[in-house]
Amino acid sequence: MHTLYVILCFLNAIYAIYLPGVAPKSYKELEKVSLTVNSLRPIARSISGSLLQYYKNVYIYDYYDNRFHFCNKHGAKALSESLGSILFGDRIFTSDFEIFMAKNESCKLLCSTSIPASDTKFVIKRIMENYGINWFVDGLPAAGENYIDSVGSIYSLGFPLGKVVESTGAIEINNHYHITIEYHRLRSSVYRVVGVTVKPSSRISTVGPDGKADCLATHSYVLHENQNNYITYTYDVSWKESDVTWATRWDKYLHIYNPRIHWFNLFSSSIIVFFLIGMVITVLARTLHRDIMRYNNDFFDQEELQEDSGWKLVHGDVFRIPSHPMLLSILLGSGVQLFLMAFVTIFFAMLGFLSPSNRGSLSTFMIVLYTFFGFFSGYTSARMLKNLILTPVFVPGIVFLTFSFLNFVLIGSRSSGVVPLKTMFVIVALWFLISVPLSVFGSFCGFRAGPFIHPVKTNQIPRQIPTQVLYMKFLPSFFVGGILPFGAIFVELYFILNSIWFGRIYYMFGFLFICYAIMVTTCSTVTILMTYMQLCSEDYHWWWRSFFVGGASSFYVFINSLLFWFSRIRLSSFTSHILYLGYSLLLTFLFFVLTGTIGFLSCYFFIRKIYGSIKIDVSSKKE
Repeated sequence: MHTLYVILCFLNAIYAIYLPGVAPKSYKELEKVSLTVNSLRPIARSISGSLLQYYKNVYIYDYYDNRFHFCNKHGAKALSESLGSILFGDRIFTSDFEIFMAKNESCKLLCSTSIPASDTKFVIKRIMENYGINWFVDGLPAAGENYIDSVGSIYSLGFPLGKVVESTGAIEINNHYHITIEYHRLRSSVYRVVGVTVKPSSRISTVGPDGKADCLATHSYVLHENQNNYITYTYDVSWKESDVTWATRWDKYLHIYNPRIHWFNLFSSSIIVFFLIGMVITVLARTLHRDIMRYNNDFFDQEELQEDSGWKLVHGDVFRIPSHPMLLSILLGSGVQLFLMAFVTIFFAMLGFLSPSNRGSLSTFMIVLYTFFGFFSGYTSARMLKNLILTPVFVPGIVFLTFSFLNFVLIGSRSSGVVPLKTMFVIVALWFLISVPLSVFGSFCGFRAGPFIHPVKTNQIPRQIPTQVLYMKFLPSFFVGGILPFGAIFVELYFILNSIWFGRIYYMFGFLFICYAIMVTTCSTVTILMTYMQLCSEDYHWWWRSFFVGGASSFYVFINSLLFWFSRIRLSSFTSHILYLGYSLLLTFLFFVLTGTIGFLSCYFFIRKIYGSIKIDVSSKKE
């Protein structure tokens, strides 16, 4: 237990290890510091000392969407982004802000613009849906600071586009930004940016004859829906020296505010895993050892064989080819591919190689791994059943078609989350030029290795299966089999859903790695137990049953996503519902393939082991 505690403490702390994805940039005094802008998306904000508990939209909008009418006098240029960054909706552009290292600015004019009545309604709706503005200064997100009664000040990505005045219902747009930038001094006149916070406010500013802004007004700017709104945007810049180094500047974004939740989940899940492993060792191992010794006894005569019952009697049918074997081999190959991708990604993220400063690195790494792990999918499918082309096409094809349909939904909603056609071509190229050939090559290697040799022969005539008791039927086994594996991941799943839908940074990969290992272990042991009970009741149709029991936790993942939908999201449009439901079903399907493969392969090698221990065939017994 002491060793386990040390490992858990190490993995809890490892999230703070920072291996940067980009090289640090040093500035001289008065050197220009770039401020880039990203897409607008819903954010949580503090209301009466607590965080807002639900969101009203899931769409993402370009900062320079024509309906916002943000300042763009100099012509914004799109910056290059990674594949993963584009897929998750990042659209990063240059801006008109002029910021110079260590130079304070006060009431600096950005621009004056007019929002016509036709677009004012759009802006008002986005403010009511709690949309936030996302900026980057030297690659570091501009944070909004919120005060929460239970934890104090927290930093969140982005800051509000505007606010709704609770007493009057008026809609105020934030048109003045107080930007506070923290810097770390390396040596005289050499600095690095280590922190950025923005405090937005709404005010009626004016521009004098000299072209300078006047920010002394105390009244807020209220948007009026049925008229043109003339707005002046201004900003302040304050520089503050800090002891924070460049390597640790992300720590304020990556602080765990409720670690007890994660620790409790790990502790309870670990107890369950130890209990299940103990059950497998004490119950199965002892029972199997006694049965195998008895079955291999030279004095075990024909009468004892006829009186025997349980898993031993179905040895002539246990490896009978199941229905739809081609589909099963396809899913197993894709499941192995997903398992390896998830394991390697979480492992490298836990070690800190996938830095949040390199936007989209995590998702890009996952896509590249999935592409190159196509070899293992083809190899697995070929050894289970001779299959060449369907494995690299079937599951990726379902994902691609679903993704394309949802992309058309985004096009209809004019969201910037639409994946560009160029990016779609890149995905197709990775699929057909790398993943498919690697899968085919893996299949050829699988053909050369030959199929798995079963330890016992299969009878020509199938054995009749006796009537099963209620709790051994498919549905009870399915629902029971998925509870414990889901329990190992449901806490981390909540934070992952927040990260996917609302652009939060997920960083607790030490916890996630342990949860992933616990889920794999729990899924394996539960499926083995359920399959052993099935064989003891003389039901040898375990192939598909083990896959579905192993993948049963995906059902609870989908139910959890529905609960998240009802509790955290108040979607106002039909297309938003389609979008959320479509992506939830897609993630559930992939999780089903992953966990189903874990359950099946665990059972397959378990069954090979126990039946391989039977050294005397039935025909030998009869002789």
